[in-house]
Amino acid sequence: MLTLAKRILETPASATVLMADMAAKLRREGIDVIDFSAGRAAEHSPDYVNIAAAEAVVAGDTHQTMAQGKPEYREACAKKLQRENGIEADPETSIIATLGCKHGLTLSLLTTVDPGDEVIVENPCFVSYRPTIGLCGGKAVPVPLHHENHFRWDSKELEAAITDRTRAILFCSPHNPTGAVHTESDLDRLAEIACKHDLIVITDEIYERCTWGDRRHISLATRPGMKDRTITLMGLAKTLSMGGWRIGFAYAPENIIAGMTKIQQHLITCAGSFTQTGAIKALEDEPPVEVKNLWQDWEKRCRHVVTEINKIPNVSCGYPEGGFFAWINIKDIGVNSTSIADKLLRDHHVAVVPGVAFGSQGEGYLRMTCVRSWDEIREGLTRFKEAMYEYAPKV
Repeated sequence: MLTLAKRILETPASATVLMADMAAKLRREGIDVIDFSAGRAAEHSPDYVNIAAAEAVVAGDTHQTMAQGKPEYREACAKKLQRENGIEADPETSIIATLGCKHGLTLSLLTTVDPGDEVIVENPCFVSYRPTIGLCGGKAVPVPLHHENHFRWDSKELEAAITDRTRAILFCSPHNPTGAVHTESDLDRLAEIACKHDLIVITDEIYERCTWGDRRHISLATRPGMKDRTITLMGLAKTLSMGGWRIGFAYAPENIIAGMTKIQQHLITCAGSFTQTGAIKALEDEPPVEVKNLWQDWEKRCRHVVTEINKIPNVSCGYPEGGFFAWINIKDIGVNSTSIADKLLRDHHVAVVPGVAFGSQGEGYLRMTCVRSWDEIREGLTRFKEAMYEYAPKV
């Protein structure tokens, strides 16, 4: 057998994708699995977006586009940034079409991080951040998020992690997996540190349109001093159930976009032609009422899931401020998260993600997706409760 590259041998599989694939495999075998693992809503992409893309295919929109993306797509992205985020972006120089946020992150790292450079990440953080940094030649430096600090960085701990090799900070808001939505003061503290140490900040804002209660998403690039040192990653996979489309965009300073475009030319040429056309429809105007109503129902599902989980002995969960995950505290059970996730899938046919997959600070938690269908939620919670009661103290 041929020897694989060291980078592959050192890279773990994605826990979220792995659990979702395991659930799919069991379903193919006829087992009724409730899948709360991957960040996927039950609903399909909106019809008005699907129709726009389908009409584009029939009309012959099946050829490669400019590497940076269609001008019309970049203009729709700029219009969205101005309307929803308060950002004035030049579509000619400051935006690039990407195959979703993961691809945008890869382009960002390849453009800004040299081999051996350090990139600070949250702990816990999305499972693909640290492997992607490693694959791009960087070194991920995790800085813990603490429950008592509402899963925000402590400024002193963050600054203490900075060395002369630190090149960038990568963070996510609304946060996957904890559900934290960063406030102006949170972002201003981060901005102050980034400016002081002359760092780039890569911000993953994939869940930006899903904030709950009185929380509102704020883009880091709008904070003082951050426009020229922030790479903003956005996409449609989550909030419009368009994960299979692999379409998103990045907003960044002109020289970074130029570098990302050069890499795009060599790696994939461009994002999909007709997927960009569909995404134009999704971005060029305010989301329609039916989409906003869907988001409101997602919030109801999140609140229902958390309310029911908090009825279980020795288990607790805070309400997410944004995104659509329940970050379930199982520390009082005294069993590690991987063992519990394995048991849930094997014995109760419920797929969740063990918290340790998101970093060492995630041990003692499980991540559950809250935006499956109401029927799946009700049945899945029944099974989840049965499993958790098996760990309850016997009286």
